[in-house]
Amino acid sequence: MSSDEQIYPWLQNQWDHLVQQNAAGRLPHALLLSGPAGIGKAAFGNALAHLLLCHQPQNGRPCGRCRSCELIDSGHHPDRLFLKPEEHGKPIRVDQVRELTGVLHSTAQQGGYRIMIMEPAEAMNVAAANALLKTLEEPGQDTLLILVCHQLGQLMPTIRSRCQRIEFSMPSAGEANSWLAEKLEMGQDESGKLLAIAQGAPLGAVALKQGNLLELRRTLMTGLADLLRDRTDAITLAQKLHKEELIPLLDWWLSLLADLVRMQSGAENPDLNNVDMTKMLSAVAQRADRVRIFSLVDRVQEERKSLMLRYNPNRQLLLEKLMFDWRALIR
Repeated sequence: MSSDEQIYPWLQNQWDHLVQQNAAGRLPHALLLSGPAGIGKAAFGNALAHLLLCHQPQNGRPCGRCRSCELIDSGHHPDRLFLKPEEHGKPIRVDQVRELTGVLHSTAQQGGYRIMIMEPAEAMNVAAANALLKTLEEPGQDTLLILVCHQLGQLMPTIRSRCQRIEFSMPSAGEANSWLAEKLEMGQDESGKLLAIAQGAPLGAVALKQGNLLELRRTLMTGLADLLRDRTDAITLAQKLHKEELIPLLDWWLSLLADLVRMQSGAENPDLNNVDMTKMLSAVAQRADRVRIFSLVDRVQEERKSLMLRYNPNRQLLLEKLMFDWRALIR
């Protein structure tokens, strides 16, 4: 299997369950793969689609040789459809749903299943979700919808209730760290620090290392530290960051605030996510009022939710307000 369709070790139990369900002819017409981002749910959904479309599967795996497998390897299987936002951070629109669900009700070109994989399912706007409901209520024969969801609370209850939900959770720290160290060919101390920054998500840690996200995080953390030292100001820092991806920025900020709460809890050796920022965290924890910290947590979460719901806030102003509040923690 390619990296786009893979069963990671911590997902094996869910895979075995669905393979058995399929062998017994009891697969539903819609699956909801829900759980935290960065653990391999999309690769799981792609692997399941490949298995179901293969003409000669063997031992719960696609054969890799039939015509259907060849089409999947080429990336152009006519009975495997993908539905995602046209641009990152944008909603899945109703016309996208209608176009693909129309194809689902046609005859499979390779025989057998027609499969649609949607990610992230929570990106559907209300009209798109209502359009999908019609297909969920009246699915075509040999049709499977695979909804990959990272934020279950943002998915309409009517959608959730019409799918068989497969729940995924983070792997244990030990399993994730061993896998990550081998994957990135690094020591387990280094991989452990990377995994902590990714809040336990192994694929999130890989993305941090292989993309430019570590540099973006470094810019944010350095900027927040400089704010506290009066080496920069909120307006300047917000102007530097407002064109970047805000969701990871806010996630890192929440992680930082959670570490502050841990440090103030009085535990002798608090388990921190941002171990590279221990010096700054310690200084803030000694001076910041806990009520203000929790108030800032609430505001960051509210801004994150507004972005996820695809409101269109003034990004510069959003960051400025949060940075003023951050600076005020030690005032």
